[in-house]
Amino acid sequence: MNLFQAVTSALDNSLAKDPTAGKDRVFNTPLCEQGIVGFGIGIAVTGATAIAEIQFADYIFPAFDQIVNEAAKYRYRSGDLFNCGSLTIRSPWGCVGHGALYHSQSPEAFFAHCPGI
Repeated sequence: MNLFQAVTSALDNSLAKDPTAGKDRVFNTPLCEQGIVGFGIGIAVTGATAIAEIQFADYIFPAFDQIVNEAAKYRYRSGDLFNCGSLTIRSPWGCVGHGALYHSQSPEAFFAHCPGI
């Protein structure tokens, strides 16, 4: 089992045990990173498990505002009434072995140092 298969298997196992998850909630979206993350935030705030996937980490920057100014601050902004704790944002990097400037960045440090994430 390679890393991709292991992550997919772990997701399958976790979601199979989650009553808020279901095959009808797995769908492709338009290429709009801020929309994908914004939609994930909305689902997570309702209490459901949300996994938003940005296909390449390099493309997460259009969603930076949604992640840093919306998801990270949701609990604080709502006075602890709501939170995005069930939101996971997947964004793999280094997957293709080529692609230069648009497929080789690892931007996780930007988010690791943001309060609320």
